[in-house]
Amino acid sequence: MVKEDEEDFEEEEEEDYYRAGIRGNISTVFSVISSVLSGFVRSWGCFRASEMLNVPSQSFPSAGSQQRVSPAGQSRNKVALKPGHSLLDWIRLTKSGRDLTGLRGKLIEVTEDELKKHNTRNDCWTCIRGMVYNVSAYMDFHPGGEAELMRAAGIDGTDLFDQVHRWVNYESMLKECLVGRMAVKLASAPQAQTEKTESTHVNGLSAPPPLRPEPLSAPLPAKDHRPRYDWFQTDATVNIVVYTKRKIPSSGCAVVDVQGETLRVEMLLGKMSYLLYWRLSSEVQGCVDVQTAHSVGKVQVCLRKSVKDKWTKVGQPLELHDTFTQSKDRGLFYRECVLVSKTEVTHDTQVLRLQLPPGSRMQVPVGRHVYLKTSVQGSDVVKPYTPVDQTLIPPAQSSAEMGSDVHLMIKIYPDGVLTSHLASLPIGAALSVGGPEGSFTMRVLRDVTHLYMLAAGTGFTPMARLIRLALQELTSVRKVRLMFFNRQERDILWRSQLDELSAKEDRFEVEYVLSEPADSWEGRRGRIDVCVLQNFLERPDNSKSLVCVCGPTGFTELAVQLVRQLDFSEEEIHIFQG
Repeated sequence: MVKEDEEDFEEEEEEDYYRAGIRGNISTVFSVISSVLSGFVRSWGCFRASEMLNVPSQSFPSAGSQQRVSPAGQSRNKVALKPGHSLLDWIRLTKSGRDLTGLRGKLIEVTEDELKKHNTRNDCWTCIRGMVYNVSAYMDFHPGGEAELMRAAGIDGTDLFDQVHRWVNYESMLKECLVGRMAVKLASAPQAQTEKTESTHVNGLSAPPPLRPEPLSAPLPAKDHRPRYDWFQTDATVNIVVYTKRKIPSSGCAVVDVQGETLRVEMLLGKMSYLLYWRLSSEVQGCVDVQTAHSVGKVQVCLRKSVKDKWTKVGQPLELHDTFTQSKDRGLFYRECVLVSKTEVTHDTQVLRLQLPPGSRMQVPVGRHVYLKTSVQGSDVVKPYTPVDQTLIPPAQSSAEMGSDVHLMIKIYPDGVLTSHLASLPIGAALSVGGPEGSFTMRVLRDVTHLYMLAAGTGFTPMARLIRLALQELTSVRKVRLMFFNRQERDILWRSQLDELSAKEDRFEVEYVLSEPADSWEGRRGRIDVCVLQNFLERPDNSKSLVCVCGPTGFTELAVQLVRQLDFSEEEIHIFQG
């Protein structure tokens, strides 16, 4: 059984995706159309294109920037691209699933000597702000042409690129080309002397010192898994950037709350929690935007100023600000939500959609639960629930849309204190939501080829998002099987969606087991026992299995006992407990 442990940050668990200076989020790679490329800015109402940059709006573009109109006779070196090689074509290619790195998704540390080897047209690596990219596939898509791109082949191209493309968000543009990080700092490529027109202080923060070359014989520093943050401002916004130093799953990891004059930002990273907490320097509007660069592990929080003045700091740090500790040791934090809809799932189960306040965003990692709190007859009643998505396989959401709603699948018990109260609540009623919490991490899924799920009743809820994660994001998974136990056929949650997914997805199978079936039921009957599980829990050669269990206490205890009898180890079993 997977249990919480004290050593959550072994080197094999997270990839160190971050290596940059204080303002590494403002950058670069090989494109000139910044308004299309900016993955962080695209959907933000609070950002204009220039506001994404860590430079004052009045100094952008800088005097030497090629975004300004060039003097007569000094046109930019742009080339005519071949048909089928537009920016949109490049975006389609990056989303096609093609391996653009040549490493089949593996991230590595790159030495200077290794980088130098990749300096040809068909094998071209370059380093930007400490991160190495294979830009071979981008050659024919580069507006500046192949020759311009080859100037950075096999070397640190940061300075060369900054001369032309400093405003472009290269992290979004080349995220599928990421090879890994540099093992040591590099001396930048030679750069022509240019007049320094920008201030050495930006928004009250001193500029980072230039990178200096280190001797190749210098030992590599120990990895620092502790997240860090930076901030910058524009006339209208204040922006906090968190570098988590690990890849972030699509479900996100950020929990942000603006309440009155305070800002609380929590990153849920495995079993650990990183917290930022301020009393803000000045008043902000009651809304917040959160953008996540999943592949590089960066989260950006945008606040809108109520008054367009200059801040000298984010605010006064409050208790536990800038701390990194076990999630289980954090106290619960609640925010008041509004019930906006109820959707019937079965005769006694509903999905409640709760809308968070405009100043809150809550990205609940897969397998985590939240706490629902409300007052019943003058007393606070609290119960944990595992959020689900709006549907089993919901449409993709933008990063900005994530975390504004919470969907809870709740079975209504006529005699239940909380659930009967929830059933009677009108649309528009207020409910407090705390958390998220939970011990489940992506670590238990590493290299799993066969994922088995044993669920009874609403024990299905943590499995719902896990199914989507396994099929859409875990490339190692070859088979996902759900055995779903219920009393009667009418009790089966999301049955039509499960059947539809099983018909469309060869890797997914679902089997229903009913303890009180009608005579017409043609599926499996009975309760969980070792005979039922023997054929279900297959263990092919060269496979790695994980069995996830959730349901009423009696079901869960019996299921785990039976799985152990079939020689599954403690590390191959995970119990979801709310």
